[in-house]
Amino acid sequence: MNTRRLAAIFGFLGVALGAFGAHGLKDAIAQVPSGHEWWMKATMYHLVHAAAMLGTARPDGKASASTWCFAAGILLFSGSLYTMALTDIRWLGAVTPVGGVAFLAGWFLLLRKA
Repeated sequence: MNTRRLAAIFGFLGVALGAFGAHGLKDAIAQVPSGHEWWMKATMYHLVHAAAMLGTARPDGKASASTWCFAAGILLFSGSLYTMALTDIRWLGAVTPVGGVAFLAGWFLLLRKA
């Protein structure tokens, strides 16, 4: 898949989820202890790594290993926090660090290419 397209999709979703959490889901998130904090952290990491994906494009435009690590990190790290903020299913907190490792792997791979 084209890296710019993938980054645009993740960026769009990050903004949409941030806005939806601040407005449409505000009351639902408020019902979960730490829900607002989890949602904000998920959105921040989501958007930072969507932007970072733009810097990982290969010359042919295809997604690099770093791109896929950032995408996996968004899905696992941010996805688990979004879900916890809505459901208070706390065992998902065990998934969050796996997403963090995916983020670290993406940055490490990017460093190796630099």
